[in-house]
Amino acid sequence: MRFPGHLVRRLVLMVGGEAMQSGFHFALNLTLLHMLSAQGYGLFAIGMVMGGVGLSYIRSLTAVPASIWMSKSTNSAGVDAHDVAFGTAAVVVALLMAVGTAILMRVLGDPSGIAAGCFVGAWSLRSHMRTAFFARRQQVVVSISDAAFTIAGTVLTGFTIWFAQGALQTVFYALAAANVFGIVVLVRLARRTIRISFRMPTRRRYARLWPQLRWSGFSATTTNIQGQCLALLVAGIAGPAAYAPLAAVLVLFAPLRIISLAFVNMTQPELAKLMRNNETARVWAQAKIWSLVMGLGGLVYGCAIMAVLPMIKSQALQDASVGFIGVFVIANFVPIMLYIMPRIVLEILGDFRIVAFITTGGAIVGLALIAILLAIASPPWSLAGSAISEIFVLVASWYFVRHRMWNIEHPDQQRNSRPGTWRRAVPFAAAKR
Repeated sequence: MRFPGHLVRRLVLMVGGEAMQSGFHFALNLTLLHMLSAQGYGLFAIGMVMGGVGLSYIRSLTAVPASIWMSKSTNSAGVDAHDVAFGTAAVVVALLMAVGTAILMRVLGDPSGIAAGCFVGAWSLRSHMRTAFFARRQQVVVSISDAAFTIAGTVLTGFTIWFAQGALQTVFYALAAANVFGIVVLVRLARRTIRISFRMPTRRRYARLWPQLRWSGFSATTTNIQGQCLALLVAGIAGPAAYAPLAAVLVLFAPLRIISLAFVNMTQPELAKLMRNNETARVWAQAKIWSLVMGLGGLVYGCAIMAVLPMIKSQALQDASVGFIGVFVIANFVPIMLYIMPRIVLEILGDFRIVAFITTGGAIVGLALIAILLAIASPPWSLAGSAISEIFVLVASWYFVRHRMWNIEHPDQQRNSRPGTWRRAVPFAAAKR
């Protein structure tokens, strides 16, 4: 099979925008790591974790479905209708995440929590809009918007860190303002009127898709339990200060998550169109190619970070062994990079129930092992439980997607994967107008 060169060109453009944001977040984390106490940095890290939770719900309930359905729509009216329905849902999800974050941060020790809530809500909404404009093939506009967010975030957070007294709250407000500015630039450059509607036709359109989306939402919940239970359990049991050393190392691997998101935005609309045209062989081949690229890239990046870790000095690290933590973090991220592509394929096929089954299993494994390790060992050992959870998701994702692709390519030689009751979700079909 010929290597998909056009996707490489799109990837370079997308990663450019993601890299700007990732570099900004990376620099901000390092700056605050040396400015804040262990308690303060732990709270900031939890706020970023909640931002990740918001992005996962946006991705599962609005952004990814919007990208798939908009790509499969046969005319501009269908594209616009789905854009309005999922955009409206994104506003609701972003507001709920903002409120939930404010309450959680207040409970964990943030004086107000409102600033963190504003940041998470604005970040979540911008994430949905980026994906929607990617689906409309407006990658250049999205990249310019990313640059605007990065510049605004750098300036605003720089001013707040330099002049403000309560750095944690003011940094969250600055990040929220930068995300809003990025949204404004995106809308203005795209020259599109953003419509939000709570009228009955919009609610009915979203409700018709809910039988599939509810499994995607359930999967987002179990994914968050599996992926974020480390932060929440450590912070809840041992306190935000105990999570600070883990967060300080984990943040160095944040660019891998950004790059993986760029892969999703790049490949999902393309693979959805290929699947619509029954080109399953090309879909399967691209899934394997990109998985190899991402897995090797994650491993090389992890080795590079291991060389940098000994140079990091901060009071937030509390004399923790960053090398020991780094090894376990690599064991977490390499499986993540390897199972992104099979998960994309399962979502394109509409197998949200299978994805939910996989993430539920991973969440159960992760919760149990992390809780046990926190009870008998120091917090860094909890990363081992998280790594085993990610490996479980990796193996299960490839197992199920292999069976699904075989059954599609060999309709007369069906093979049932286990467990059979979870084998197939409601058939995924593009709504047409």
